[in-house]
Amino acid sequence: MATLSPAPRLTRRLDLLDVAKVRAEFPIFERCRHRPLIYLDSAASSQKPRAVIEAMTAYYETGHANVHRGVYALAEEATGRYEQSRAAVARFIGAPSTREVIFTKNATEALNLVAAAWGRANLGPGDVVVLTEMEHHANLVPWLMLAEELGVQLRYLGITDDGHLDLAHLDATLAGARIVSLTAASNVLGTLNPVRPVADAAHAAGAVVVVDASQYVPHVATDVVALGADFVAFTGHKMLGPTGIGVLWGREELLDAMPPFLGGGEMIRDVRLDGFTANELPWKFEAGTPPIAEAIGLGAAIGVLEGLGMDAVRDHEKALSEYALRTLDAHFGAELQVHGPRDPSERNGVVSFTFRDLHPHDVAQVLDQSGVCVRAGHHCAKPLLRRLGVNATTRASWYVYNDASDIDALVQALDACAELFGP
Repeated sequence: MATLSPAPRLTRRLDLLDVAKVRAEFPIFERCRHRPLIYLDSAASSQKPRAVIEAMTAYYETGHANVHRGVYALAEEATGRYEQSRAAVARFIGAPSTREVIFTKNATEALNLVAAAWGRANLGPGDVVVLTEMEHHANLVPWLMLAEELGVQLRYLGITDDGHLDLAHLDATLAGARIVSLTAASNVLGTLNPVRPVADAAHAAGAVVVVDASQYVPHVATDVVALGADFVAFTGHKMLGPTGIGVLWGREELLDAMPPFLGGGEMIRDVRLDGFTANELPWKFEAGTPPIAEAIGLGAAIGVLEGLGMDAVRDHEKALSEYALRTLDAHFGAELQVHGPRDPSERNGVVSFTFRDLHPHDVAQVLDQSGVCVRAGHHCAKPLLRRLGVNATTRASWYVYNDASDIDALVQALDACAELFGP
C-alpha cells in the first residue's frame, strides 16, 4: 500500500492546533503497549488532560469538605471552588445566569430530569412529544417511559438517506406539539442538526425545546440562547472532563415553575412533617451531596478548551474529518461505507462505517491489536441503526489530541483487518 500523508494544505490547517503540544498534556498517551496508543473513541469518552487530573487531586488533597453547609474555612473554600465551576459552565455556554446551570451526574440524568419534572407537571394523555429518529437512547427512553405512564403521543422527525434530519413535513409534525426534544449532533452519523430553525418552528407551534448537546458542546462554540433552546443537556466526560458530572441548562422561568426531580438534603429550604419548601435555583435540583470534585474537574476542562479556543477546536476537527473521509474513500472505495453527511462542515469528528461484510466487533478487535481504539456496536441508537439497515457499525471519533497520523494508523489497521479475513 502507498504511504499515507496529509496534503500540504491540510497540514497547514491542522497546525491551527499544535497536536504534539496538546498530546503532551495527556498522561495516558505516555502509555505504550509495544506501540503508541491511537485513541479514536472520544465520542464515547474523551481522555483527560493533566490540568483536570491535578485540579481534582488538589481538591482531595488540600480542600475537601462538603459544600453549602459548613461555615468553617475549608467548607467555604470547597463551596467556592464548586460554584466557580458553575460560573465557568455558564460562561462557556453563554447562559444568562448561573441560576440556570444545574449539575447532574451525566446528560442522561439531565434529560430524565426534564422528562420527569417538566413532563409530569405539564403533559397528559394525548399530548404530543416530537423526537427524531437519530436520538441516543438517553433522549428516547425517558419519553417512551412518559408515554407509557401518561399516555402522551410520540412523533418523530425522520432522516434523509444522506443522514440529515428530514424537515419536509416539519410544520405538520409539530402541529399541536407540547415539547420537541432533539440531538444537536448525532453520535452515530456525526450530523450537526439545524437546531435553531427547528426551535423557531417549535416555538411558533407552542412547544418547549430540549436539546441533547452531548456531542455538540465539546466540539462547537456554544451559545444556548442563540440555539433557541429552552433546555440543553450535555456531559463532562466527552469534553476533557471527568465522568460523573453532567449539566442541564434551562430557562430560569421554566426551572422555577418545575417541581423538584429528587428529594433529600440540599434541595430544600424547609422541611416539616406535613411537607417541605424547595430551595431556590439551582440547588432545588441538586439533591444530596453533589459531585464536587467532578464539578471542579469540569471547570478545569473548560479552562483547557477555552485556552485552545473553540473555533480552533472546530476547525481542527473539520480538517481532520475532511482528511479522514477523503483518505478512507481513496483507499477502500466501495468496500467501506461511511454513514452520514459527506460534507465535513455538516458533521463533527465522528465517522461510523461498515467495512466489507465484516462484523464491526471483529473489525474493532483486530484494530485493537494495532493499538487503534474504536467503538463498535449500536452506539445506544438502535432505532437509527435500523433506519440505516445495519445492526452495528464501527465508529472512529477524534478530538484535540488527534492528527492525520491517527487516521493513517486507522487505515493501516483496516488493511491488516482485510488481510486477516481475506478477500
